[in-house]
Amino acid sequence: MSKLAFLGGPKAVSAGKDLFTWPVVTPAMEQAVLEVLRKGRISDLDITVQFEKEFADWLGVEHALAHNTGTAAVHCALFGLGIGRGDEIICPSMTYWASCAPVLSLGGTVVFADIDPTSLCIDPRDIERCITERTRAIVVVHYSGMPADMEAILSIAGKHGLAVLEDCSHSHGSLYKDKMTGTFGDAAAFSLMSAKSMPIGEGGMLATNDRRIYERAIAFAHYARHSDFLTIPEIKAGAGVPWGAYKYRLNQLCSAIGREQLKNYGQQMAEIDRAMNCFWDLLDGVPGIRPHRPPKDSGLTMGGWYNPLGHYLSEELGGLSITRFCEALRAEGVDDCRPGCNLALHTHPLFSDLDVYNDGRPTCLTGSGGKPRSSGGKEHLRVSSGIQSGVFKVPWFRRYQRRIIEEYARAVRKVAESYAELLPGDPGDPETLGGWGTSSLTVTR
Repeated sequence: MSKLAFLGGPKAVSAGKDLFTWPVVTPAMEQAVLEVLRKGRISDLDITVQFEKEFADWLGVEHALAHNTGTAAVHCALFGLGIGRGDEIICPSMTYWASCAPVLSLGGTVVFADIDPTSLCIDPRDIERCITERTRAIVVVHYSGMPADMEAILSIAGKHGLAVLEDCSHSHGSLYKDKMTGTFGDAAAFSLMSAKSMPIGEGGMLATNDRRIYERAIAFAHYARHSDFLTIPEIKAGAGVPWGAYKYRLNQLCSAIGREQLKNYGQQMAEIDRAMNCFWDLLDGVPGIRPHRPPKDSGLTMGGWYNPLGHYLSEELGGLSITRFCEALRAEGVDDCRPGCNLALHTHPLFSDLDVYNDGRPTCLTGSGGKPRSSGGKEHLRVSSGIQSGVFKVPWFRRYQRRIIEEYARAVRKVAESYAELLPGDPGDPETLGGWGTSSLTVTR
């Protein structure tokens, strides 16, 4: 094996940047956008409504409602579920902030549950600890495309009469026991921004089989639809002005792109899945790392593998820090390799100290009547608090080109099997790993 590039040797990766180009822009997509531009219909609804119908058909649900962001889709979904002042929702602490922060503007409170160390999704074993008489819903995040344990979660929700909101912003097309994520809960929210596995530029989608949730979401932030889309009398009675004073309409340039993406996504997803599984199969048995993917033949899939990660086991590599490990991988040409993932939200001041609306108390306490409502901190959220040194970002291959994927796999194997050469001078991990967003992971010493 050649000398590590980190120590002056040759890089293991020499090519393959085209494997990561995203999104794929097709002539049909360009033509669809030009038609919208030339007809001056950017803010109309006809193309967006078509996109919604096609998305609902693709997912297999009754209703889909397009939004300008995935965050807006979560916001409307929470309102659609009836979450309001004094209510609590349960959410995994280790996720992107948009999974739960919108509830604060509804007067609700977030209670954080821990994650499973293998799946990185909410741990069903920790959910019941979080339930009180004020709990109304469980937010499930299918993190990095990994389906959460929906059977266990739905059992708990049914036992306690709780709603379930699936955040599918990472899991477009992922399967849980051969059924698509986003079809299990009372509602689901998808981000469709340009970095996601199903990108349309910027946008989001709410999906549900419940007409009441759908119409409440329209009433909340989609005023232009009130007269034609509202049918439930008590909701229609408030038509004309958006109840939440929000305007979450998706522009039709993105809707046009979305319609084309739906035509291509199945084939693109299959190629991504083939490439990513090839990468991990090539690394089978390499010490210190494990794939973040479901077992084969489990009926679970990773969809488009958004933000793919690997598990890191420092003890198998002589205690080598994940920071040093990733530095060595970047030196080999694995450019986007970074330690960590989303920082645990229970550690952010928004969910402890910040008074956003000048209430004279932390906004996060609004839903608990001003009384402290602890999620448990490090005492109960041990995995969320300590996961940063146990996961790292791996290449997200959008094309299957085995020769180049083999180069990347050789780079990882080379670093892992030469770990002893990296131990001298290893400064260890910094105080902070990870970041509040998956695309902006930080390393702070």
